[in-house]
Amino acid sequence: MKLFISEGNPHCVKVLAAVKLTGVKCDISHVDHEERVVPYLSRPTLPVLLLPSGTYLFTPNAICQYFFEVSGQEANSLCNQWLEWEGTELQPALAQALHLSVLQGKAPEAARALQGPLSFLEQSLSKKGTQFLSAVHRWFERVGLLEACQVASQLVINGKGAALKTFLQKQPVPHSQRRDPQPCNQAEGEDGERVMTEEEVQAATQTWNRGLTDCPSPAKREHPILPQEGKRNVLITSALPYVNNVPHLGNIIGCVLSADYGTATENKAREEGLSPREICDKYHAVHSAIYKWFQIDFDFFGRTTTSQQTEIAQDIFWRLHERGFLIEDMVEQLCCQSCQRFLADRFVEGVCPHCQYPEARGDQCDKCGRLINAVELKNPQCKVCGQTPIVRSSKHLFLDLPKLESQLEEWLEQSVSSGDWTANARQITRSWLRDGLKPRCITRDLKWGTPVPHPDFTGKVFYVWFDAPIGYLSITANYTDQWEKWWKNPKQVELYNFMAKDNVPFHSVYLNYEDTKFSKSRGVGVFGDMAKDTGIPADVWRFYLLYVRPENQDAAFSWADMALKNNSELLNNLGNFINRGGMFVSKFFDGRVPQMELQEEDRRLIAQVGWELRQYIQLLDKVRIRDALKCILNISRHGNQTRAGTVTGVSVNVACLLSAMMQPYMPTVSATIREQLLAPPVSADVMLRDDGGFVCTLSAGHQIGTVSPLFQKLEADQIESLRKKFGGQQPEEEDSKQQTKAQPEANATPVSPPAPAAAVETHADPERAKQLAQEVAEQGDKVRNLKAQKAEKSVITAEVSKLLELKKQLALAEGKTPEPTPQKGKKK
Repeated sequence: MKLFISEGNPHCVKVLAAVKLTGVKCDISHVDHEERVVPYLSRPTLPVLLLPSGTYLFTPNAICQYFFEVSGQEANSLCNQWLEWEGTELQPALAQALHLSVLQGKAPEAARALQGPLSFLEQSLSKKGTQFLSAVHRWFERVGLLEACQVASQLVINGKGAALKTFLQKQPVPHSQRRDPQPCNQAEGEDGERVMTEEEVQAATQTWNRGLTDCPSPAKREHPILPQEGKRNVLITSALPYVNNVPHLGNIIGCVLSADYGTATENKAREEGLSPREICDKYHAVHSAIYKWFQIDFDFFGRTTTSQQTEIAQDIFWRLHERGFLIEDMVEQLCCQSCQRFLADRFVEGVCPHCQYPEARGDQCDKCGRLINAVELKNPQCKVCGQTPIVRSSKHLFLDLPKLESQLEEWLEQSVSSGDWTANARQITRSWLRDGLKPRCITRDLKWGTPVPHPDFTGKVFYVWFDAPIGYLSITANYTDQWEKWWKNPKQVELYNFMAKDNVPFHSVYLNYEDTKFSKSRGVGVFGDMAKDTGIPADVWRFYLLYVRPENQDAAFSWADMALKNNSELLNNLGNFINRGGMFVSKFFDGRVPQMELQEEDRRLIAQVGWELRQYIQLLDKVRIRDALKCILNISRHGNQTRAGTVTGVSVNVACLLSAMMQPYMPTVSATIREQLLAPPVSADVMLRDDGGFVCTLSAGHQIGTVSPLFQKLEADQIESLRKKFGGQQPEEEDSKQQTKAQPEANATPVSPPAPAAAVETHADPERAKQLAQEVAEQGDKVRNLKAQKAEKSVITAEVSKLLELKKQLALAEGKTPEPTPQKGKKK
């Protein structure tokens, strides 16, 4: 086996120490930081271990685990859990801290970058039952003295800071590890910029000077699109929401195709007095119209109620049956004698056996959240006729997942190591495998669905989560009869699935509304058909939803934060930069791009922009859509900080580049910018080709069009009105309040109403406000980190109190009257 490392790369220290500690024999090869050892990765990664079988391992923890396993020292599950945490949480924070400290000399900011992971580690060490970890502090003091670690450090760092600095300069700027974007007064991404080397500046200038010479015309998009030999072929699917309701903002981020079958559809049809087919047709049209308004583009927008779906699903069923992967078993179910049918989960209600909630569904209680087997309900009632059902047995088919478990594990390891699975997807899938797979029922006693073709199961349909994932294949088959070229061609096709976290096991992440769940019935949240009525353009919705897109854990939609991001990032940052460059050309150069004699500052700006462009492309390749969006904002931020001389010509060229980068995020704004600049059609294709290159697309003398503002400010009163309109109410909380008022306790002491808040005379202090805004942002980050790490409630409460006090002081410094702290009633 062969281990590839690079000088100055701190990730290599651990693996070299593991080689020394385990005594495993392997060749060690020093390579350059930018050498692509693993041929199928989109960017260079080190260290890399090449196994005798030709397999690559390319994360430090995976390599170390392999060395220890080979030497007969296998890690336990707790150790593996901490290694996962270290790789996904601690390592990124350390990378950010090193960048801030070594390259920018910002030690305080570096300490803040480590605050979240270290707080979590400290809290974990202080909990009961973690004696195993209590020695970590002592171990950490001794580990640096180990000969293996000293030798590894000497070999990689070589006692010089220069090697580490060179390594860090060639790495992407680590983004903030903040998980839950909230309103703050500092634009993200301002923590300094990457230091450009002279070689990078020179190379960027050469790329810029190439211009649009010898540029081929972009290829036309002709349907059907099929995989092509020798080219990168990518197939993207989006999750399948039930077509039984209007999609909300969380659906729109990741669920934009139609799953027509299932109990939910049949239940909705009964409620509206329509047939399931009519319900599907109705809401398919509703979904399609909403996605069209949001400018979500498909090569084919499909559904599962098609003959191709039936044909492919039944073919897969028979293949499973012939190979012995299906088993039969009896299932106890509730049966309504009045309706003469077995009752699916959503067709029965009763008293929850756990919390006694009287309206629990047959699959889950909405009050306590516990999963329920319908036969466990107390006093069950059929939702159709109101009669009490009886328990009967019914024969069903199960997918024998335990028989497939070893093959699934092998496939999973290969797929995760070579693909771009999110941490959530990996964790959820592995948890199912870790607990051991169980047989999964794939049939239901329903009328609406894909019929089970087996003669012994006439009258049954496939369970929706056996049927729905096959919809990806059948929808492609509706697009082209050559669909197998996409789905049976793994060597030429890369597959990307976008889905919500509760769908991961069937094929992991929610967007919440103001820290609660979207609910159409309670009027909570913005649903797709309502967004256009807010007066906020679709592109602004797209920008904000992608800005807070939940890529690693749940995120929350916030009206205040949406206004802040619109006003600071779109209006003041992006819009200001693009509009200013165009206006300068129109006002001072008669609408023609001026001559550009590049100064050193201009060349460094071009290099910085080119570097951000390459990061943008790499991040999109890694499906880090939110981080890629921040590259766009970083570019305009760099532009806003430059001088106004020669850079005017450079600025409009940067604006042209931004229009190309913005197209996936804000297509209307992108088209508007290109129209205002009269940008050549080939410019976008040239700059986004391969790894990306920032070239001069608007040369001196180029005539631009009429320039006008791109964004409008979202006013506070407008946002507050929308927040109230879509805030709804919590029925149980309202009922509780009414009950408390109507039935006071007999011995309760009368409580005087709170005195009205005294008027506060406020005087604005801009300097103090600026300082406090920074402190509020930092304290907000601290609170969010504690919540993300599930810290003790008392710790979170204390830090929240500090945050509220800082916000009061900030309001006073801004000349405003602070809002009173909400009072919580006492619990008897």
